[in-house]
Amino acid sequence: MDPTLGAIVIGRVVAAVTALVGVSPGTALGQQPVAPPDSALKYETSARLDRADLEAWLDGYMVRALGEAALAGAVIVVVKDGRVLLQKGYGFADVANRRPVDPERTLFRAGSVSKLFTGTAVLQLVEQGKLDLDQDVNAYLDFAIPPMSGAPITLRNILTHTTGFEDVLKQLIVVDPARAEALDVYVKRHVPRRVFPPGATPAYSNYGVALAGYIVQRVSGESFDTYIERHIFGPLGMAHSTFRQPLPPPLARDMAAGYLDPLASPRAFSIYGPAPAGSLSSTGADMARFMVAHLQDGRYGEARILEPASARLMRARAAGASPTLNGMGLTFWEHDRNGHRIVGHDGGDPTFRSNLRLFPDDGVGLFMSFNAIGPNGGVFAVRSVLLDEFIDRYFPGTPREEQTTPTAVSHAQLSRGIYEPSDRKASFLGVLGFLDQAEVTASGDGTIAISSLTDLNGRPKLWREVGDWIWSEVGGWDRLAMTVEDGRVTRIARGGDPAGILLRVPLWRSIAVPVLVAAVLVLALAVLAWPAGALIRRRYRRSSMMSGRQLLAYRLVRVVALVDLGFLAGWGLLFQRLAAGEAELFSNRLDPWLRILQTLGAVGAVGTAVAVWNLIFVWRSGRGRLARASSLALVLACGAFVWFGLATHLLSQSLRY
Repeated sequence: MDPTLGAIVIGRVVAAVTALVGVSPGTALGQQPVAPPDSALKYETSARLDRADLEAWLDGYMVRALGEAALAGAVIVVVKDGRVLLQKGYGFADVANRRPVDPERTLFRAGSVSKLFTGTAVLQLVEQGKLDLDQDVNAYLDFAIPPMSGAPITLRNILTHTTGFEDVLKQLIVVDPARAEALDVYVKRHVPRRVFPPGATPAYSNYGVALAGYIVQRVSGESFDTYIERHIFGPLGMAHSTFRQPLPPPLARDMAAGYLDPLASPRAFSIYGPAPAGSLSSTGADMARFMVAHLQDGRYGEARILEPASARLMRARAAGASPTLNGMGLTFWEHDRNGHRIVGHDGGDPTFRSNLRLFPDDGVGLFMSFNAIGPNGGVFAVRSVLLDEFIDRYFPGTPREEQTTPTAVSHAQLSRGIYEPSDRKASFLGVLGFLDQAEVTASGDGTIAISSLTDLNGRPKLWREVGDWIWSEVGGWDRLAMTVEDGRVTRIARGGDPAGILLRVPLWRSIAVPVLVAAVLVLALAVLAWPAGALIRRRYRRSSMMSGRQLLAYRLVRVVALVDLGFLAGWGLLFQRLAAGEAELFSNRLDPWLRILQTLGAVGAVGTAVAVWNLIFVWRSGRGRLARASSLALVLACGAFVWFGLATHLLSQSLRY
């Protein structure tokens, strides 16, 4: 595979998987951000947050942003002091029929913002004494989650993404209702491996939150959907919201169509296996009610969904890599900036993107949702700029006056290396861990750059040390904290992503991809040399110098090389389809294709013995140096193929992923 093409394909795969699991794309290598629209200008700060100024600013930004980023529509809602300050729709809920976005009626997919509702449900049952945040979750289940390092997982681990679960993607999203799994079936059938001890390493887990939803279902005696409707939607008057999949008919007609590109046909409605982690469909007006309730410590009008202590506990810091970084509450993420306390959550869907932010000390909440990604991923820049501008315009702060530490240069050098995200993918998707690695580089002035952390123009951000192993974004607000063991940086945590960290990669993992590329070149040359040699001999009417078993070994090892290349090409085509946003590939429909690839891989792996057989014939025959070198290179290439396939799980015979 052409390395450049490979990088593009893998970048898109990583971005596609990121979109599906709902994690911020800023941590994914290969994500190609687009520059913000021309309308994204720095406005005068310290503006008063009133309806007139907010509407004028949003109208000026959104009208141009939707057009320049090629997006379909959006809803934006701002609440203040217990009431709606502004709720407004922009663009179209249905492009073909020119149906405008109505903030009162148009439903958007909220993605992982759904987790805040699941967290609220858990805290309701904690209040009633039916759940304990620190109890082994097996006490609430009808199946077992195995312990790791002698420790069980708790609901507190789940709500702070510190369960240590491997990430599972099978049945994450399907579009055919007949292939969807009920929540109880999903959580029992797709139990992930434990890859980190509980509480030790943050690693984003949709499965974990789905498990919390199942616990709510079992303990309450109601289905999860019914529980949310009766105990959250009902009291808040959220009549146009649901976790049900597919949508109930009365709501389906108001659902916004979801687009990758608004000029193309909309994508099918996504059905989530881990429904409590991402299946919410809601209107802007309904989300305003939810925000007001949390800003008022669980109260909305005469209704109450949480006691004040529980609401504050959800927002309070519950986990974090460093006290100098933003951390996590119980499903809420900290986004503190400019001296203001901010909590919220982001949501990703194959075709929708959502953000929720609460400013508890200021009584303000913001929710936005877009129903298109854009042909060039424009939604990422549009929403990022909008959030930054909103905060800096209405909640400005004095920049921190921090000096660069005297140890910056030496610590920058010690941080250099290759790292990868802590969210480990199961089975064949384990290859993403190798392909999503980030490189930390150091400059002579003591600043560092991390290849996966880029600005909106795709340039790596710079970081300078402002405390003992604490790094501040140059010209920005984010921070890093490094963990040092035996004089070596082993972990890098980022305030902007408290549900994941970067882990230093062992040498063998850092060289895996270059080794594979070299192996592919050797295998490709061997395959091409086979017909080329035959044509040359035919042209000059010469016969082969080999015969019998030696000739058979020569031919068989070329067949093995062809099988290896076909295996890798097959995975490349599959990843291309995943990169195109074909979420249905994460359903059981993929299993027959996996079996074909697994069979090819097994044949190729066993074929390594043929390469060794060929090597023995060549070296015993006394042939020239070129023949002996090529036979040795083939053995090494076949061995590298097997090594890479085992390390990345591409050679796994499992249908779990």
